[in-house]
Order: sequence, then C-alpha cells, then structure tokens
Amino acid sequence: QVQPVESGGGLVQAGGSMRLSCLASTRIFRPNVMGWYRQAPGKERELVATIISNGITNYSEHVKDRFRISTDKAKNNVYLQMNNLKPEDTAVYYCYSRDSYRDATYWGQGTQVTVSS
Repeated sequence: QVQPVESGGGLVQAGGSMRLSCLASTRIFRPNVMGWYRQAPGKERELVATIISNGITNYSEHVKDRFRISTDKAKNNVYLQMNNLKPEDTAVYYCYSRDSYRDATYWGQGTQVTVSS
C-alpha cells in the first residue's frame, strides 16, 4: 500500500471540531513530508498543513491558529485536528505524502468535510 488512506470527515456545525487521520507511511513507502491539502468546489487545491520528518510544520494562513498537524510516534499516520471550523473550511481534504529524495509523491482519495453555518 503506497497511496495514503484517509479517515474522518463528515458534517459539523460552525465552531465545531473534527479530526482527520491518514495512514501515509508503510514498509513500502517512507515519506519525509506528510500533510493535508484541500479543494473546495470551483477552486484549486490548496495547502492546509505539512509536517516534515524532523517535526517542522507549515500551515496555511487561513488555518494556522485553528488547525494542528501531527504524527504518531512511528510516523506512519498523520493527523489534522481542526478546531473552530468555519463554513469556508468546507472542502475535500486530501492526505499527501512525499519522499523528496526520490521525488515521489502520493495523494489519498480525499475525504469530504462540510461545515454548516
């Protein structure tokens, strides 16, 4: 299994919280960068957050005070904790894994997050 597998997502009210999970690293593929992107209807896919194997994180300006990216100890799974969700956060969220040394990138199939007002 190389393609990341997301779980979580669904419908939440504005102001609520949600956690996305993604199995992004396996024995076959060990990325050094993992993260989340999202794509809203009619818009381009955009960065939400990434985390490098050394723990350095990067966030979109739209989410940096509300979302938190993390990994488990083995760095197999990447998580996105989303707090104080807003209707504009509604999108399909894609898990992303990359081995920058081998120039290999994989995307999950996406999970829908819908925030109602």
